[in-house]
Amino acid sequence: MDPVTESTDTAALSYEQARDELIAVVSRLEAGGAGLEESLALWERGEALAARCQQWLDGARKRLDAARDADAATAQD
Repeated sequence: MDPVTESTDTAALSYEQARDELIAVVSRLEAGGAGLEESLALWERGEALAARCQQWLDGARKRLDAARDADAATAQD
């Protein structure tokens, strides 16, 4: 999978898929050797992947908070 040419919309990715691709993007950027255009494309893809991961984490936090609130409400009854 080439992150520069990857056409998958980030909204369709699971957390694990987005995280794994983000790791690959970061590794390629850290390795250096990419031209300016490729580096910019990698950076942009990395930003989109990081945002997707954050969406998943925010959603998980909301679900955990809701479950904790439901448990607290049940315990008070």
